[in-house]
Amino acid sequence: MGFRLPLMMVSHVKQIMKLQPLAKNRLAAATADVPKGYFAVYVGENQKQRFVVPISYLNHPSFQDLLSQAEEEFGFDHPMGGLTIPCKIANFIELTSRLQVNNL
Repeated sequence: MGFRLPLMMVSHVKQIMKLQPLAKNRLAAATADVPKGYFAVYVGENQKQRFVVPISYLNHPSFQDLLSQAEEEFGFDHPMGGLTIPCKIANFIELTSRLQVNNL
């Protein structure tokens, strides 16, 4: 059974991949320890922390809001070589905890 990403998310992913010249090499290195069905994000305002979250979070409006904020602040050329979300780590943990409880 598969799922479909919202058109907006597919567009974001395509633009990220186009704008990063070494995206394939970076992606291979960055995803080596990410299980199937998950993706890695870097979260934080100053010091970034890496989180591995389920792809299903991409369907939640609150997570999509975070991605929109990331686009506004960082655009598609992410300095960490991956998706960076500019919010407080505590806020991200609170949001993902709520999403996890809703998925149970």
